[in-house]
Amino acid sequence: MGPADSPARSPSRGLSDDPADAAGPWRIGAVPGTAAGEWSRNPRAGPDTWRLNTDPEAVRRDLSRLVLTLVELIRQLVERQCVRRMDQGDLSDEQIETLGLTLMRLEEAMTELCERFGLSLSDLNLDLGPLGTLLPTDTP
Repeated sequence: MGPADSPARSPSRGLSDDPADAAGPWRIGAVPGTAAGEWSRNPRAGPDTWRLNTDPEAVRRDLSRLVLTLVELIRQLVERQCVRRMDQGDLSDEQIETLGLTLMRLEEAMTELCERFGLSLSDLNLDLGPLGTLLPTDTP
């Protein structure tokens, strides 16, 4: 069985050597006001494959947005945990001071990173549909 007969190149799987079919039937096109674009079906590809075409700048921007969103989520969770422990009296005055300064510096770093990537902190809040937003709009 040679390379042409391999299951990955089987005509029944809808795969070919054509680069246009390499990633499948779905393509992404630019949609004004969105970072990545919209999905569309590539009629030349097989029924069980997908395609996502996007430019490197959009990938960089979206990846940086995702990473910053996760960092902001973790920062807010740590901040809430610190407030909870402080309210319970689990922290010494020195620990409270250290945590406060650390969280302030992290918030400043987040602001700087958002500026560097052309994002605002509100851009990091993902809409989860019926669940609401990922990040709370009222921070403690």
